[in-house]
Parts: sequence; structure tokens; C-alpha cells
Amino acid sequence: MEPRDRLLPGIAIPLGAGVRRIVARNAGMMTGPGTNTYLLGEREVAVVDPGPVDLQHLEAILAAAPAGIRWVLVTHTHRDHSPLAAHLAARTGAQLIGLPPPTDGRQDVSFAPAHLPADEERFDFGGCAVTAIHTPGHASNCVSYLVESLRLLLTGDHVLEGVSPVILAPDGDMGAYLASLEKLERSDVERIAPGHGGVLPDAQLVLELLRRHRVARENKVLGRLRTDGAQPLESLTAAVYDDVPVERHAWAQLTLQAHLIKLAREGRAVETGGLWSLVAA
Repeated sequence: MEPRDRLLPGIAIPLGAGVRRIVARNAGMMTGPGTNTYLLGEREVAVVDPGPVDLQHLEAILAAAPAGIRWVLVTHTHRDHSPLAAHLAARTGAQLIGLPPPTDGRQDVSFAPAHLPADEERFDFGGCAVTAIHTPGHASNCVSYLVESLRLLLTGDHVLEGVSPVILAPDGDMGAYLASLEKLERSDVERIAPGHGGVLPDAQLVLELLRRHRVARENKVLGRLRTDGAQPLESLTAAVYDDVPVERHAWAQLTLQAHLIKLAREGRAVETGGLWSLVAA
């Protein structure tokens, strides 16, 4: 685990040649120490995930890139990651790069990208070679960015430190999330730089364990339905997430819903009159 004093807000911390991180001042239950903003490039700089609108964070980013910011990227458009992008672009004239916000009511609709990165598109940001990798699941417009020279993957909320991300259905999709994990397991990644928390070493093991965790949780859903029969979402949440603090169950229920939608699409579960049950063999 990365030392906590490296995750204090407002300080530019080097993570390797051409990559720095500044933590935003929005620590909380769902954001950990705060949103991680990454600066790529030595002179001309690309900013990844500028975070929520916070003028102190904006000034910290500008101070860390005195030679100029030419690009602003986002991994996705949840409101703790992208709202500052428009303000940063207005101050610097930087090009906005990312996928447009979905229309599920949970997004930062101010984000209007000038360039939509294609899957496996390569960029040169101030001498820093980066590949965009589409990783839908947490949200449909998630993109991870691989810093090739460091084999360092910036994942946004697709992979986090210490917790598995919430899958926000219906825009978030559990099947897509698992497929994205498998896709990343096939990539040349050594370390993961998440949207919240410290850098994760041994990326392939992290990805494998995260995929196993999601599969195990899905198997627990199937087991509870098999044992207890038809249940409303609230009761099933309490049973399936009995290892999670009750104060987090509202968020867990969202991910459970994503699991159930996936199982329904596969013909293994069905919702009838507000009750979820297994499909009879």
C-alpha cells in the first residue's frame, strides 16, 4: 500500500518519468483520499481527470504545469472526475479528450469533448506515449489510459484501491465490466494508478483477484436465490452483502442490481412483481 502521506491534497507527487499525481480535496466514503488527477508529459502537459470544481485544485494543477497544459482527458464523466475539465480548458485553451456523458442522470453534462479516443488509439502527450483502452462497465463511457514506458495504467474507477467499484446500472453493465477486466488482463500492464487511492503494484494479480471477487459475488447471488427463493432487491442485498457494513448497502444494492440484470440477460434470473428468482431449469 502506498504511504498515506503521498495522498495528501494539492501536492504533485512523481510516479515515474513524465507522470505526476495531485489529489483533489474531495475525500469521502466513496472517494477515499480524494480524486486522483494525473499530469502526463515533461513540458507540454496532459491532465487526466481534473476532478470536481474546486478553485484551489485548479490552481494546484496550473502551478504544476507552468510550461502549459495542451490536453485535458477524462476516464469517465461521473461528477467527481470531470467537472473541472471545462474550467481548465477555459483557462488554458486545452483540447478536451474523452467520451461524451451518458444520459442516465448521474453524469457531468458540462463535459463536451473535442476528440473521442478510439479503442487502442495512441497519443504523444509532451513526449509521453499513451494508449487509450475502452473499459466500459462502471459506466458506459469509461476509458483507461496506459502510459507505455512505465506500463502504468490509469483506470479511473474501473479499478480502485482496497474496494471494488460500484457498477451503476443501467448505464453501468456487469457483463461489460467483467469483459473489460479480462481485456486488461491481456494487456502489458505492471502497475495500476486508480481514480482514488494509491498506486497498485502487480497489476495482473490485482485484475485477476478483482474478477474473481465479482464472480464469487455473483455465485453468492445465485446461491441465495437457490436457498431462499424469490426475494425483493432490498432483502437480497442484505443477504448477499452480509460481509459489507450496512451503511454501504445502498451502494451495494446498485451493484447487485447490475449482477441481476446480467443474470436476467443470460436467462438465469428473472424479476416478477418486484421479486427476483432463479429461472427454472
